Amino acid sequence: MKKYTCTEYRQEMVLLSLKRQLAEPGLDNAEKQRLEKQIRQLEKEMGMQ
Repeated sequence: MKKYTCTEYRQEMVLLSLKRQLAEPGLDNAEKQRLEKQIRQLEKEMGMQ
């Protein structure tokens, strides 16, 4: 069984926060693109892509 590390937990919490920010109404296009880029990068690091 694989251990669940503090780093993995932190990454999940950061990803959740980014997705919540992305769901906020009234974001401009530049901010949406920045958040989407960060989400894609983090998901890649986590092996989700």
